Amino acid sequence: MPIPPKLTPEQRSAALAKSTAARQVRAATKVRVKMGDLSIGAVIALAENDQAIAKMRISELLESLPGVGKIRTMAILESLGISLTRRIQGLGPAQRRKLLLEFPDRAAALKRGKLLVLSGPGGVGKSTVSKALRQANDFWVSVSATTRRARESEVDGIDYYFYSDTEFDSAIKSGLFLEWAEFAGSRYGTPAQPVSDALRDGKNVLLEIEIAGARQVKERSPEATLIFLQPPSWEELVSRLEGRGSDSPERRAARLALAQDELAQAGFFDISLVNDQVEEVVARLIALASDQ
Repeated sequence: MPIPPKLTPEQRSAALAKSTAARQVRAATKVRVKMGDLSIGAVIALAENDQAIAKMRISELLESLPGVGKIRTMAILESLGISLTRRIQGLGPAQRRKLLLEFPDRAAALKRGKLLVLSGPGGVGKSTVSKALRQANDFWVSVSATTRRARESEVDGIDYYFYSDTEFDSAIKSGLFLEWAEFAGSRYGTPAQPVSDALRDGKNVLLEIEIAGARQVKERSPEATLIFLQPPSWEELVSRLEGRGSDSPERRAARLALAQDELAQAGFFDISLVNDQVEEVVARLIALASDQ
């Protein structure tokens, strides 16, 4: 058995960094497959110029597809005559053709929906805009999960999915969220699978999420359009936050301080809209989806 070469500390560090970067590329690719951003054919094409993707096992790639688990992957690969350990770079021409026939690119037959992300400071009216847009039937509006308590007027499954801390931890561990973030002492997350399904079915999708979550979505789905919802004025935002009867004085003070920091992040977003009239904001969102 050949003796492996002896590496210097610098060489070992460089090799470790290269390996880590390759794993990150493969992980990001699988997330995009899961979200419907990449088809099997698109990944195989990317592998021609990306060694990190080329070294991905076919079994890992198939398991990233929605609804395809380990058992179905094993059955599919066996029927196609492809080894479980085969990597993309090791596919023969006949195996590649069989794989592409098994998983045709649906994008060619169905126009993919547009992904819009609405964010902004607390109290600016994001929920009001989302409800109005849902009633207009022009968008599929994602329902977020949260660990905070439901307000008196909120309904589980319509306004939010209300999770316990244990349930939220389990969802994070299982990779069920497209994004999640902590805000004002509670956690919020977007269930990934419903968003992926809606986009793949050609529906325009609106995510109403916090700013930290919007940044995560942009990293995973660069095609997403980020919209920052601005208040008509700082005084108006203060009035809205102080008018929330469900918040304690301490919580309102914390929200005001946080809102100042959030307003400073508007420059990261693709578009800013002033929430002066809800109907005008809704019309602009519909137009944005149509114009892209």
